[in-house]
Amino acid sequence: MQAPALLLSALLAAAPLIAQQPPAQQPPARSLQEDVIPTSAGDLTIAFVGHGTLMFRHGGRVVHVDPVSREADYSRMPRADLILITHEHGDHLDAAAVEMLRKDDTQVVVSPSCEGRVQRAMVMRNGEAREVAGFRVEALPAYNLVHTRAGGQPYHPRGNGNGYVISFADVRVYVAGDTENTPEMKALRSIAVAFLPMNLPYTMTPEMVADAARSIRPRILYPYHFGQTDPQVLVRLLAGEEGIEVRVREMR
Repeated sequence: MQAPALLLSALLAAAPLIAQQPPAQQPPARSLQEDVIPTSAGDLTIAFVGHGTLMFRHGGRVVHVDPVSREADYSRMPRADLILITHEHGDHLDAAAVEMLRKDDTQVVVSPSCEGRVQRAMVMRNGEAREVAGFRVEALPAYNLVHTRAGGQPYHPRGNGNGYVISFADVRVYVAGDTENTPEMKALRSIAVAFLPMNLPYTMTPEMVADAARSIRPRILYPYHFGQTDPQVLVRLLAGEEGIEVRVREMR
């Protein structure tokens, strides 16, 4: 009978040591690369979350574009005042990430192809412009002109998706979504910062992006959503193009 008693005594002695062990640490949040752009109403901070996912902070408010859980731990990210979703594909629409970022007063804007897929979301159609969460937001068409699936269906049909122009005071930022160099895109003016996609075969070639940039003439051009396409090709194509600074950032 002494053996069980000895075992019980040993377990009781070890219990305080077990209880005092610190809880398992959560993995640290990935450090995001950020750029700061001055505006007439304070700095705009751009965080490059990954792939087609971005976060903007301005005037104490936060805008998330295409939040996707595989790109970030959204439990550690600032909650959103405004969430913009460009289209329905899984690398852009993640309803769980949207819900994680919501506050009671968060506004969510989606494209027509996302209607009904996100709770309490406002649909903006191509060509619409609204004041949302204190920002002026314009919805631009985002579609393919050339690249199609095997049966001839565009990867992104016209009318499904949006690009967005967001005004941060006097700085207009264009996030194009998944698109090619459409006439509507090339007609844009007074764009300070542009995010143009460049992954094949779904969006633009570097040559298409360069063509669009020469029409839009943003002060700062970020290739994004570039997948396996080499962004340095675009840098070379626009080398010496006065007034357009091409910035390549890690988008994973």
